[in-house]
Amino acid sequence: MDVIVSTDALAAFCERAAQFEFVTVDTEFLRETTYWPRLCLIQVATDDEAVLIDPLSPDIKLAPFMGLLANPNVTKVFHAARQDIEIFVKMTGAVPHNIFDTQVAASVCGFGDSASYDSLVRAICKVELDKSSRFTDWSARPLSEKQMTYALADVTYLRDIYRELRQQVEQTRRWDWVEDELAILRSIDTYVVQPEQAWERLKMKFNRPRDLAAVKVLAQWRERRAQETDQPRSRILKDDVLNELATQRPLTPDAFEKLRAVPRGFGRSSAAAEIIALMKGVEALPKSALPDMPERYRGPSPKGAVGDLVRVLLKAVAEQHGVAARIIATSDEIDALVLDDDADVPALKGWRRKLFGEKALAIKHGRIGLVATRKGVIEFAVGQTEAAE
Repeated sequence: MDVIVSTDALAAFCERAAQFEFVTVDTEFLRETTYWPRLCLIQVATDDEAVLIDPLSPDIKLAPFMGLLANPNVTKVFHAARQDIEIFVKMTGAVPHNIFDTQVAASVCGFGDSASYDSLVRAICKVELDKSSRFTDWSARPLSEKQMTYALADVTYLRDIYRELRQQVEQTRRWDWVEDELAILRSIDTYVVQPEQAWERLKMKFNRPRDLAAVKVLAQWRERRAQETDQPRSRILKDDVLNELATQRPLTPDAFEKLRAVPRGFGRSSAAAEIIALMKGVEALPKSALPDMPERYRGPSPKGAVGDLVRVLLKAVAEQHGVAARIIATSDEIDALVLDDDADVPALKGWRRKLFGEKALAIKHGRIGLVATRKGVIEFAVGQTEAAE
């Protein structure tokens, strides 16, 4: 097994790899105690060879490999690419050119939502992988033969998976489906979290504008502090702590002692001093400067009968086309379109709107209904006198 530990050897491999139509790529990294992933190993395969690149070697610079990632003439094939690409975006400031994600392709080819790599190896390559090295310390050196065998398997079988899925996508003419998903992976905004937008990731609902203003500044402070100190967000403040701070808004060190989510003595910390300053700023905001709250919706509940009908429609459409339901629409998206015909959700855009979104809106407004037949659930126009059996 080849382990590349020098820049010259890496440059030579990347020159050879650039002659191929595609390369398969994977990474091993650690992230349990950091905000940014720590790259420990890169695996790459062409039709002719498969190599391990050791980014921890003192004699290697990764510039040749980054050049390969930027080469638009070579397709870079990943499986579940988001975390791998995040690493390269952090290192170069750019998303690799010409990427393909086999997990995305598998979801539109009927392998289910978020198909795992080993399930695709089993289904397509007819091989059972040994995953016993999945949870291992990839920063330890030297790598064991078992670790290297495990790591290489993540790119060698990926070659055949890519070819098979690409063929299936072409046969089913679903490239537009795949491209919509890949567009998300190709956007640098997918990987770069701006601190001022960090609150949007939180699953919290507030009824008071000042609470919402507080959680926005708290999430921004936590995100910036996590990035600057390279610590996980949860080590700065957990989400439940953010929630309690936003609603209680402590203005003195002693006020922290009355909160359940923070440890005793936290009010005397430097972090508490910064939070107090933020909360004083929120309290000083005039009403005109507070964020607008979403208007209360007074139509049918998305969890009621209308939502149930739309969910049945989704399941029927997914079965009809042999794809995972979640790739067409999520439960949250169904809720959104029941509440708003113009909801800004993927289910009401592009191929998803043609496949499902238009029918969902038609059911919502009573223009079509559903009927169960021996062939499954089908939709019919309201007023239609007979249903196909």
